[in-house]
Amino acid sequence: MPQKDPPSRQKACFITGSIMRHVLVMAGTGAIGLMAVFAVDMLNMVYIAHLGQTALTAAIGFAGAVIGLQIAVAIGLTIGISAATGREIGAGRHEDARQIASSALAVMLMLTTLLGLGTMIAAHPILSLFGARGDALAYATSYLQTVSPFLPLICTGMGCSALMRVVGDAKGSMHITLLGAVVAAILDPIMIFGLHEGLTGAAISTVISRLVVASAGVRGALRHDMITWPTFSRIARDTRHVGSIAMPAILTNLATPVGGVYVTESMARFGLEAVGGQASIERTVPVLFSLVFALTGSIGPIMAQNMGAELYHRVRETLGAALKLVILSIGLTWIILAAMQNYVVGVFNAHGDAAMLIHLFCSLTIGSYLFVGMLFVANAAFNNLGFPLYSTAFNWGRATLGTIPFVGFGTRFGPAGVQIGQAAGVIVFGTLAVLTAFRVTRTLTGPVTASEPGTVPASDIPTVSAEAAMAELDELNNTPELCEPDGDQPYVQTDNRRT
Repeated sequence: MPQKDPPSRQKACFITGSIMRHVLVMAGTGAIGLMAVFAVDMLNMVYIAHLGQTALTAAIGFAGAVIGLQIAVAIGLTIGISAATGREIGAGRHEDARQIASSALAVMLMLTTLLGLGTMIAAHPILSLFGARGDALAYATSYLQTVSPFLPLICTGMGCSALMRVVGDAKGSMHITLLGAVVAAILDPIMIFGLHEGLTGAAISTVISRLVVASAGVRGALRHDMITWPTFSRIARDTRHVGSIAMPAILTNLATPVGGVYVTESMARFGLEAVGGQASIERTVPVLFSLVFALTGSIGPIMAQNMGAELYHRVRETLGAALKLVILSIGLTWIILAAMQNYVVGVFNAHGDAAMLIHLFCSLTIGSYLFVGMLFVANAAFNNLGFPLYSTAFNWGRATLGTIPFVGFGTRFGPAGVQIGQAAGVIVFGTLAVLTAFRVTRTLTGPVTASEPGTVPASDIPTVSAEAAMAELDELNNTPELCEPDGDQPYVQTDNRRT
């Protein structure tokens, strides 16, 4: 009888065939889940905008800036749990993985409880620091005080969802993400319009969605036997282990929301309409460019497999194919939005500076997302070709040197100047990043050494909801559906050693 291949061996499907086809299939499938989740966030903003109060729309912008910082911490902690337990699973030490996961989740619950309660107590001064005033400050404070105490719920859901990805249940993990989005999509219009609760209704919908996600996540992790009661004597040791990965991940993932906070504070100088317009754009961008954002996680496996097979020309071809897809996607979106910009303004019920900013985005600054896409693709290359610190450097470079001086100068010219300044900064760093990525791929001559613990991928998307963060984590940890093994093709073992 012919011997079957061991179950731990999978065919490396990306080392043959059309690179462009691989990129299209991987990014296309990833974009579907991202678009569905981000669309719910955008609709939430649309609902609030149609309540007809500029202060409510601006409040979403201010609260979103704070929530973005919370979610960045949650993403970093989740990446730490995923990486630490994944290594134990890969080594066949399931019980150790389960203990590490349980210890880490217990510590995560304590930390996020403190963070959530601290945000609730300090919401008013924090939002004031970000530029919120008057009714917008009151509404944003109320929203944060309702939502923040339940931060541990969504962090539990994110952590458990990550454990499901670790054991290969990527589909189950995405189902949890989509479940949270569906609950929010159903409850938002009911709470906001049906029960006339307005922004408070949106906050209640968010809390219920977090409860559903946490429950589904715990159930999924239990089904895979990945959590148990933590062993007290192991908590400190396991926390240090996870923390060595989680802390750098938190710092890396804070880059995007920190830059967003500066932009929000700068917009706040010009009134609530400016903040509301910026918030509307930030909710729209991930929906418009889901395909581009999906490239972050999608091209990684393609590059990694070809790197492992020492097919360096295909690594360079993958980078080129991804950039062509970015140019095509953003070019088509630019043309469509430029033609439909009045409709977009109407959808968000925008007036004054808010309408002006949306018109400016649709007709001009949307072009800067070509360079955002370049930065995403370059970061994916750095993370998969052994240069993860480049990704961290460009993330923070964009959030600081690529934001503060450009936006600061732009404030002289009003809210339009802020938006143009933000666009100019990303043009500089997107160009530098992609040129560096091409230089890296040209110098590939040998196998890439594994990244050091703690050098981990980061979410490039400014996530303003937990479901959006989970969708991005699903994409960052995207595991391709590999072909069934056969006898005449090269294989890649699960420990990444070629045979």
